[in-house]
Amino acid sequence: MTDLYPAADERELLRQAATAHTAATADVEAFLRRLPEVPDPADVTEYANLLSREERARADRQAAADAAGLRLPSMESE
Repeated sequence: MTDLYPAADERELLRQAATAHTAATADVEAFLRRLPEVPDPADVTEYANLLSREERARADRQAAADAAGLRLPSMESE
């Protein structure tokens, strides 16, 4: 029997990860656009949560890129 819903290939997983990262980045931008002149503790907490989400999404995107064969040489000095 043929699987009607084949597993996503690595490129599709990479596209999905890139979409999630773009959304997380857009959420940070939206937050910064509505940030009051004097942030309160709740704003700082929200910003920290948004940055954490964005970083996780970036790491997921990078892992998906690696799995799809888009490994880049390290950009850090050694």
